[in-house]
Amino acid sequence: MKLGLMTAALGSMELDELSTWASGEGFQTLEIACWPKLTGDRRRYAGVTHIDVDALDANGAKAIRRQLDDRGLEISSLAYYPNNLDPDLTVRSEAHEHLRKVIVGAEMLGVKLVGTFIGRDQNRSVTDNLAEVAKVWPDLVRFAGQHGVTIVIENCPMIFSADEWPGGKNLAYSPAIWRRLFEIVDADNFGLNLDPSHLVWQFIDYERAVREFGPRIRHVHAKDMEIDRNGLFEHGVMAAGVGWQIPRLPGLGEIRWDRFIAALYAVGYDGAISIEHEDRVFEGDVDLVKRGFLLARDVLKPYVV
Repeated sequence: MKLGLMTAALGSMELDELSTWASGEGFQTLEIACWPKLTGDRRRYAGVTHIDVDALDANGAKAIRRQLDDRGLEISSLAYYPNNLDPDLTVRSEAHEHLRKVIVGAEMLGVKLVGTFIGRDQNRSVTDNLAEVAKVWPDLVRFAGQHGVTIVIENCPMIFSADEWPGGKNLAYSPAIWRRLFEIVDADNFGLNLDPSHLVWQFIDYERAVREFGPRIRHVHAKDMEIDRNGLFEHGVMAAGVGWQIPRLPGLGEIRWDRFIAALYAVGYDGAISIEHEDRVFEGDVDLVKRGFLLARDVLKPYVV
């Protein structure tokens, strides 16, 4: 395994400066944010463009690879996380168009993985959304395969606030749904970017998830989860986490990282563990964000060899 970070939390830094810092601090991989440079995204930790795939050409890709190679860094994945099942078909089409550009960019850079969301219409049932998956995702995954790329789906339900109620904006949140997704999109280049933090507040056993879906886990996000017990008392589980799930850096939440990583070793996982920084305690300026990444690094490093 190799220890890395997802670059979105350092959106104010250019890739050259960011990679110099990451390399100097012992990180081995970067999961690089690739949102559209012009339209972006207003969500926290989204809308960041560390590689502009709209402008990327072969010479630009070679320059980026040379820059990272000189620093001893690999690109674990290109990251673009829109709602790929947005009920607004224009917005959905724009997301798919950019996702295809990210896939082509990954091929130019020699990157094998692209991370994204399945997406969801938050006001429709799981069954209805799975029908939409069948309409759009086989073609997207087939396109990725033609470019030597594997799509890795993150399991975040994307329900943090009232505007994402009631269903959240990403369908791929549970083992039962993962099984259906892999039936609908039966392709080797379609897998999971597993984030255990989203399993914690759903009371899903993250070690069992690793054991049962090991062959489908192609990338891993390292983010922790704190359960606000007062918020849980006030809002209850029917709030679907709104008001009581608190994203934290590894080591500051409820995940047993030794057990989670042991499960990864047991199934033969040898990819990246990419720290995803969404901890509000360690944000507000670049130095504080960096401190957060270093804290997470020191928690995880003893287990990643």
